Amino acid sequence: MTRSAMSAATTTSALPGKGFLRRALLYAGALMILLWSASPFVWQFATSFQLDKALTSGTPVLIPDPFTWEHYYNVFVEKQLHLYVLNSLIVSLATTFLCLAIGSLAAFALSRLDIRGRYGILMVILSVSMFPQITLVGPLYIVASALQLLDTSTALILVYIALVLPLVTWVMYGYFETLPREIDEAARMDGLHAIGIYWFIILPMSLPSLVTTGLLAFITAWNEFLFALAFTSNIDHQTIPVGIANFTNLYFVPWGDIAAASAIVTAPLILLVLVFQRHIIEGLTQGGIKE
Repeated sequence: MTRSAMSAATTTSALPGKGFLRRALLYAGALMILLWSASPFVWQFATSFQLDKALTSGTPVLIPDPFTWEHYYNVFVEKQLHLYVLNSLIVSLATTFLCLAIGSLAAFALSRLDIRGRYGILMVILSVSMFPQITLVGPLYIVASALQLLDTSTALILVYIALVLPLVTWVMYGYFETLPREIDEAARMDGLHAIGIYWFIILPMSLPSLVTTGLLAFITAWNEFLFALAFTSNIDHQTIPVGIANFTNLYFVPWGDIAAASAIVTAPLILLVLVFQRHIIEGLTQGGIKE
């Protein structure tokens, strides 16, 4: 056997081992990321089923012993968590649908229509989201007070739209840019105008991006705390983050009740991501590729 043949045989025999090592490292890295990401949620759910005396003991445990539903009873019966959930659901859904409607229209106009200075407009839209929220609370509170919108869901929805709309517009714009221009030309030849192209052609093709941006908008509105704390003062309009913050008192922090409430409001988000994960991945990846 020649030297080159021996070298090729050696390389061929070494490849399976190298491939196995690469896969093992990949799975090990994925497992570490999973443990790092899931550990807080696992600990949160475990805490919600433990008694208060177990949570304040010197040695915390992961497996509840004894197992209790006491904290879930407390948050629903004594602290009326369902009212906070309903308020958050109303605000988050309204914010999501309005942001998708306005943001997709803005992104379509900037991407598919002949608009001068589109990149300048995009920069202005992006710059709106760069202001720290704490600097906006005071001026927006004065405006909401003048318009008599304090302690209403309308105030939160309007503020959340202003916060989330730049993100929705940019993500949708990036996705629309990946769609071939020939689609627009073919639709115009068939007699469709701009709104028809947007409604009948572009939107159905943009389902992955709509799901991705919709989930991002929903999660942002669902978790927002600062504006909800500033603009609402009673349980009729307060959202979940404010409600959970109100669980504490001067002398005692009910860690079990907080963990139970956090588990309840986190579970729907995890479920949504798992259900729509294919659309989320597709929307995020295709938005970064221009054809």
